[in-house]
Amino acid sequence: MAHHHGHEGHNHHHIDPDAGDMRVAGAIGVNMLLTLAQVIGGILSGSLALIADALHNFSDAIALIIAFFARKITRRPADPRMSYGYGRAEVVAALVNYTTLIVLSVYLLYEGVMRFFQPEPVNGWMVVWIAALALVVDLITAALTYSMSKDSMNIRAAFIHNVADALGSVAVIVAGAAVILFGWTWVDPAVTILISVYILWHVKSEIGETIRVLMLGAPPNLSPEDVATAIEATEGVAGVHHIHLWSMQEKEPALTAHLEIDAQSWTDAETIRLVVKNTLKTQFGIGHVTLEMERAGPTHAALPRFGHDNLQGS
Repeated sequence: MAHHHGHEGHNHHHIDPDAGDMRVAGAIGVNMLLTLAQVIGGILSGSLALIADALHNFSDAIALIIAFFARKITRRPADPRMSYGYGRAEVVAALVNYTTLIVLSVYLLYEGVMRFFQPEPVNGWMVVWIAALALVVDLITAALTYSMSKDSMNIRAAFIHNVADALGSVAVIVAGAAVILFGWTWVDPAVTILISVYILWHVKSEIGETIRVLMLGAPPNLSPEDVATAIEATEGVAGVHHIHLWSMQEKEPALTAHLEIDAQSWTDAETIRLVVKNTLKTQFGIGHVTLEMERAGPTHAALPRFGHDNLQGS
């Protein structure tokens, strides 16, 4: 998945939130109905691949439900106890989604492998029809969430589920056809294993970003060293230390730092602070900036540039 980060953080209001909510709600409805159809079909036709696809569609619906509520929560204003606002709800939701996907995939992998040793009869026609229905629903859901997935890791998690699903359905159709044409029941567990490996591979590529935000890591599109250098290049700044650069949520970088002001420039400290804030905003798109100003002195040499001292109470 290519990540379109960059500084286009202002374009995520092109779908008005309520219209977005309606799309997500619609997608949830179709996926829930589909899951039901696939589970029943999987049991009646004896196809494990159909059940694998159903689990996947169910995880889709769950992903969308979590995403739906996370979107709602994210829009709540900050309050004294949640001073950073609720924006991270989406990040937490994405993590929950990816984790459940891992569990489901591992389970399916195990089931598929067991099936190889004990093949079961499969009703090919029923499999093909239900999988075809699933494919249509997946494509509809993907279309509903595609434009929103560009701006939100939360919806992107749900969108990836869907694309994976559509491919899963295609694979199930192939498995059903193999039964009808050649009587090959082994294609069914083989497809199940492929679906689960595919899900795991996707999770691996996306979950890192989510964990990084929760671990307060620096945004991937900003180099902390470049940011520090830009601050130090400001006229009147003797140095900078205790820099913390992190993401409040997916596209909102924040920074706190201690600015050392040259002793002779101390009277212009306020102006220098504004210049630094402006540089951070225009060059790096960092909007949340908190700077503590200190008069440069001999004591600052040993202070760490990033993070904080290991001394208590620093």
